[in-house]
Amino acid sequence: MRYVAAYLLASLAAKDPTEEDINKILSSVGIESDSVKLQKVLNELKGKNLESIIAEGKTKLASMPSGGAVAAAGAPAGGAPAAEKKEEKKEEKKEESEGSDDDMGFALFD
Repeated sequence: MRYVAAYLLASLAAKDPTEEDINKILSSVGIESDSVKLQKVLNELKGKNLESIIAEGKTKLASMPSGGAVAAAGAPAGGAPAAEKKEEKKEEKKEESEGSDDDMGFALFD
């Protein structure tokens, strides 16, 4: 991903970024580049229209499921909300009795 990002940055300044351009960008943020991975990115993107590649990628991402069904599966059973409310009330009563507003609940000298 870092090679693609550096390629896109370099493409803003030059028509076809070179290995030297990308290495300069990566080294400026302290990243050492792997020449094999870098050459693969350069060979895959050489001579291609970046706008059309990005548009194609957006359509592929739009077709992927977003994973919203997971939240519905984690919903509690019917009797659980009432039990939770009782526990919350008990906790609130404990908190009120533990300290006054003056010390904000921190009993430093008790």
